[in-house]
Amino acid sequence: MLGPEKLPRVVAEVGRWVGRARAMARQFREQLEEEVEIERARRAQSAPAPPPTHNEAPIPPPTHNEAPIPPPTHNPSPPAPEPPASAASPTANERGT
Repeated sequence: MLGPEKLPRVVAEVGRWVGRARAMARQFREQLEEEVEIERARRAQSAPAPPPTHNEAPIPPPTHNEAPIPPPTHNPSPPAPEPPASAASPTANERGT
């Protein structure tokens, strides 16, 4: 049983051990991340460029055999007639809502 004399020392010792464990975990994680980055850099330098995927396929240049696209012609069409006011849908006031 821990009494008032031993409890502060035990809590302080547990705190030190927790702090050491956290520091060791942080150091391990940082070292692991550093090694992963080094390995990625090494692979990027030694590996050839990956082949293009189907989404990255190069677009072939246009051939000279293709016919040019003609410019658009200006052929204005008459605007559509507006429906008569009686044919329009009733407003909220006209519906009584």
